[in-house]
Amino acid sequence: METTMMPAAFLGHGNPMNALERNRYTESWKAFGAAVPTPRAILVISAHWYTNATAVTAMQLPRTIHDFYGFPQELFDVEYPSPGAPEIAELVADVAKPTWVGLDVDSWGIDHGTWSVLRHAFPDASIPVVQLSLNAFKDFDHHMDIGRKLAPLREEGVLIIGSGNIVHNLRAIDFSQPDAGFDWAHRFDDAAGELLQDTPSEVLTLDSHADFSAAVPTPDHFLPMLYIAGLADDQPLQPLIKGYAAGSLSMTAYTLGLDQDLRAAEGVPGAAELPEGFPTLDSNL
Repeated sequence: METTMMPAAFLGHGNPMNALERNRYTESWKAFGAAVPTPRAILVISAHWYTNATAVTAMQLPRTIHDFYGFPQELFDVEYPSPGAPEIAELVADVAKPTWVGLDVDSWGIDHGTWSVLRHAFPDASIPVVQLSLNAFKDFDHHMDIGRKLAPLREEGVLIIGSGNIVHNLRAIDFSQPDAGFDWAHRFDDAAGELLQDTPSEVLTLDSHADFSAAVPTPDHFLPMLYIAGLADDQPLQPLIKGYAAGSLSMTAYTLGLDQDLRAAEGVPGAAELPEGFPTLDSNL
């Protein structure tokens, strides 16, 4: 099979409502999907499969997981019926060695960190999709090292996407700022961007940044970026879009190996707003 060196990306997915809306973030995901060569398969590292082991989905038909509550029924009705790719799952497990990666044939599927992005980037759901879990018991170096090991998959036509948020603090959400960020969120997001666009291999130094504890109170949404930084190593990433939501969420996205200007159209609204009365601390946002 003839293959193409595939690009990769880190996408800030934010509020699941983005799955239903058209805004400048979803437009950037759409533009990214249209710009890349048709992948053999898509591997997504989503913030929402944060568990006690390293595993990859290996079922033929992964289910669409609605891992949230407090949202309108329309969001629960969304299905993303892409096929799975057990052979790609086996490749993931192979390239990660000696790190053990389990083959999940019946537990997980495609969570909203994945389908909320892919239904804009690849709306027909025809490309096989696999997810790689985040092992909650491993340190940042471990996650970044797995990212480096995934590099050969790009030569096999696999599109690798990290889906999370560089800044993600649900306790600090401010509903009065739907499309803005706090000063500390800007500072940390800017610091991460400088490293990603210069020397991605140095992003691990962000844990000493003065705003790290506010920007990354839990590691789950931060970790997918480390996989793409590890994949890039010292190859600079290119900004896809930058922005904020609810004060304490960064929607920033970056691409690797895709030298195109994919800026969103002018006049397109900002990030989706959370439903009124949304229970942020009890959700899986």
